[in-house]
Amino acid sequence: MTGANIPYLLRAARGEKLDRPPVWMMRQAGRYMKAYRDLRDKYPSFRERSEIPEVAIEVSLQPWRAFKPDGVILFSDIVTPLPGIGIEMDIAEGKGPIIANPIRTLEQVEALHTIVPDESTPFIRPILTALREEVKNEAAVLGFVGAPWTLAAYAVEGKGSKTYSIIKNMAFSDPTVLHALLGKIADMIAAYACHQIECGAQVIQMFDSWAGQLSPQDYEVFALPYQKRVFEQIKAKYPETPLILLVTGSAGLLERMGESGADMISVDWTVDMADARRRLGPEMGVQGNLDPGVLFGSKEFIRDRILDTIKKAGPRGHILNLGHGILPTTPEENAAYFFETAKQADQLLAAV
Repeated sequence: MTGANIPYLLRAARGEKLDRPPVWMMRQAGRYMKAYRDLRDKYPSFRERSEIPEVAIEVSLQPWRAFKPDGVILFSDIVTPLPGIGIEMDIAEGKGPIIANPIRTLEQVEALHTIVPDESTPFIRPILTALREEVKNEAAVLGFVGAPWTLAAYAVEGKGSKTYSIIKNMAFSDPTVLHALLGKIADMIAAYACHQIECGAQVIQMFDSWAGQLSPQDYEVFALPYQKRVFEQIKAKYPETPLILLVTGSAGLLERMGESGADMISVDWTVDMADARRRLGPEMGVQGNLDPGVLFGSKEFIRDRILDTIKKAGPRGHILNLGHGILPTTPEENAAYFFETAKQADQLLAAV
């Protein structure tokens, strides 16, 4: 693909100077959309919605049909591949992932096996294939994975946590078990990400949702080396596929995130975009970073915040997004306005 045939988001990820940033929205397929809520009534289980191909395809495409974002992301969950290595899970509506038998011993870690994605996640191939066929080159299709630390936190804690006391106990009192687990999960994630690319994903975003719970020195021990391990394996097979890294609560970790091997860093709203650019350096791409709460404001307020972010990010290497997922009670018309404004950004900025 060359020139106009390359999706706008891929051009930004490759560092091209563009007249406006490409735009998509984390959790753009989800509860703020009436179409999604209607479908959820018919398929109440999250795993049904994400693992029945025709349902997951429909959910993934709902925001594409409504807003025409520059990125269409696979509708799934970061814990989806865990059963493929022997960690059984479920996803409770409104509560998140639940691990029935949390990993606490070296024997449990050693019993984990290698993932075979087409066997353990057979729905991924038809979903991504269909998304590529639907959007063609009008948008980039994104796949995503959880990061080793975050998936290990779910596996060890057994569910989400506010304190992460169990995995931190393991990290600080018996790190041998945790490092063994992190290594196995990293290799699984790399294989799963490569599988998504082989099935049609053009970009991979890695979510290290809970790495912001680590101090900088512990991030360097338990998160960063395993992020690198994943990215190195992906790049060895698919060097042209852009990789985006998101860490929730990352204000104190930006420079370290830049050492991960990611091509772009997703910045949250606790960091001014101009500061993020300065701290990450001119060669690192950035994604973000509107506060999702901005979408509860007036249209004028939303517009001004979007244009402020775009100006600070500059015309090269920026994907406009929220700093995290859109909130479930966001007015759908405000989400539509977010996309409309982003696509008119060059004209709006010229008029200022």
